Amino acid sequence: MSACVPRKVFSNKDLGYLIPEGEIEKTIKSIGVVERRVADDDVCASDLCYKAALRLLEDNDISPDSIDVLLFMSQTADYRIPATAPLLQHRLGLPFDTACIDLSLGCSGYVFALSTAFAYASMEGVNRVLLLDGETFSKIVNKRDKVDWPLYGDGATATLVEKGDFGPSTFILKSDGSGKDAVIIRDGMRNKVTPDSCVERVEEDGNVRTGLEVFMDGMAVFNFAMKRVPKGIKEIVEVTGTTMDQIDWLVFHQANKFMTDFFIKKLKFPSEKVPYCIQKYGNTSSTSVPLTIVSELYDKLKGDDRVVISGFGAGLSWGTAMLQMRDCKISPVIEY
Repeated sequence: MSACVPRKVFSNKDLGYLIPEGEIEKTIKSIGVVERRVADDDVCASDLCYKAALRLLEDNDISPDSIDVLLFMSQTADYRIPATAPLLQHRLGLPFDTACIDLSLGCSGYVFALSTAFAYASMEGVNRVLLLDGETFSKIVNKRDKVDWPLYGDGATATLVEKGDFGPSTFILKSDGSGKDAVIIRDGMRNKVTPDSCVERVEEDGNVRTGLEVFMDGMAVFNFAMKRVPKGIKEIVEVTGTTMDQIDWLVFHQANKFMTDFFIKKLKFPSEKVPYCIQKYGNTSSTSVPLTIVSELYDKLKGDDRVVISGFGAGLSWGTAMLQMRDCKISPVIEY
């Protein structure tokens, strides 16, 4: 595994134009985001993924010719057409017979995409799957949105899944499309893009957005996560026949610190086994789970550590996995 984040650091202490000075520290303490990384205008998620992939291939002496499948997970792809995975295939010098596929989902995306990588790697004739997960939410969040702008950051990760004796891993994936309006960009296809889509408006919640920028109903997402996520952790433990004590690390999507702290208390799980990276990278959407692993566990994972990961968000969708991360090689985070 490897990761790449933008060099530009944006401190939430500089949000005086958006949040009253007296409430800034309270906001930071609640969401847990002290600073975030924000990509330059000409840097896309694929650029960060490209750098992370190069680092992974070089650090592990892996030939590009050995990659059988390339998966690109993102909600901020380069274009609507074409898919971004083939662009990365060309840029990385992967062979023409590499199967390239784009995947798109919310903050649960990495768990779902990793299960897809495992499925491909289990097929005959497929030995190595390269999963690239990157998000640049700074490009789809309005800087005057008091709910979303203090929260989201940009980043990307690369994960290589290959055949071998690595022990069992289990995935539980679930969805509830009735909650589609909780996190949504309203204009695009079903609602046609018009000149009006680009007009900034003060919405009912008092935040400024256009029809092409993300809206999040924070309370709806909070209630959904409270109901589904702890149950998902208990279910994966039950299905795998293990106990909470046998989990070495529990890695949550970095939604906000208040929410994750609540999960830990409800599960009665040791907080020292729950890594955070939200304080320095913010909520990086689908890439937050692998970014947390790379940034916080790269020098802590032991040979047979059992890691549970949990992602949840837009869709609505939520996924939980118990991974046997046998001798997983992790490179330090790089900047671009």
